[in-house]
Amino acid sequence: MPNIRPVSDLRNHFAEITREVQLSGEPVFLTKNGVGSIVVMSMESYEQNRYDSMVYDKLREAELQAASTKERLSHDEVMDKARKLLDHAEGKEHA
Repeated sequence: MPNIRPVSDLRNHFAEITREVQLSGEPVFLTKNGVGSIVVMSMESYEQNRYDSMVYDKLREAELQAASTKERLSHDEVMDKARKLLDHAEGKEHA
């Protein structure tokens, strides 16, 4: 169940809210005049959400790319291409 509090709690109970989001990993939703205003979350939760979003975006991009072509590669083919790209990039850096 979401934790919803008035925004005035941020001023009056900052330490408590900070401790709460740190321990639970869950955000606290703050309202102003009964309407959603801001969300407070720990840095760890924020970074994890950003990472999850990036992974989701990349997976979605891969799905769209896969839908636009009939080409399919095996795991070994993908890994070979990745190694060649990395080797090429490392060669450029050392040149």
